[in-house]
Amino acid sequence: MVRRPLGNHHHGPDTLLVTSDTTQPGMRALRELVSRTQVVLWDFDGPICRLFAGHSAQRVAHGLLDWLGQQGLHGLLSDEDREPLDPHALLRAVDRRRPRSDLVTELEERLTQEELKAAVTAMPTPYADPLIRTWTAVGARPAVTSNNSPVVVRAYLQGRGLLPCFQPHLYGRTGELRHLKPDPHCLHRALSAMGAAPSTALMIGDTPTDLEAARRAGVHFLGYARNEHKARLLEEAGARTVVRTLSDLLAAVRPA
Repeated sequence: MVRRPLGNHHHGPDTLLVTSDTTQPGMRALRELVSRTQVVLWDFDGPICRLFAGHSAQRVAHGLLDWLGQQGLHGLLSDEDREPLDPHALLRAVDRRRPRSDLVTELEERLTQEELKAAVTAMPTPYADPLIRTWTAVGARPAVTSNNSPVVVRAYLQGRGLLPCFQPHLYGRTGELRHLKPDPHCLHRALSAMGAAPSTALMIGDTPTDLEAARRAGVHFLGYARNEHKARLLEEAGARTVVRTLSDLLAAVRPA
């Protein structure tokens, strides 16, 4: 099924939501996207794996908040900063209040350690591994552009045997937390290192912040939504093409 989104969304008339019941117009849109893509910029947590599948992101966020409380900094964040309970949102909020401080450095390191624990039980996104291998084999050049630590990305990809596909192009969180997406910094780093024009690149992401980073970097965007809620968020943010399963994209990538 290709569903035309409901009215009052911020995107063009040719917006498609491609679902697992693949149609000719949907596959045609995907094949056109694939045909003009030379560089694939992958978000990590979502399109490649569910990083916190066995190690809850909310529990990690609670742990970071508890640690701030132990430092006597419980009042540093507002109620708005604490909801939704998202580790990266917390990190950003602390950085806004104490930029480039030892506190931010320590908090970021604590998050990296939690992400490394999560990587052990991360759940591969269905069809991501064969898609990455197949797309690389037919000539695309992949990179990771993520808000997660590059140490964590490397550990996960190594464990799946996927690191050779990406090496050395892993662009994750740095000490400059103002550069987290939706800032396009990690996308710019990837494009620059790969000598790629934005028009030749496609970002695959699962959040509106990924979409915004792609827009600001001038690269094409493909949304991946594992459920209806994520699909709706991407739709409302203006994503032109969203897949509910990477098997559709794999079918579009495979040589006819």
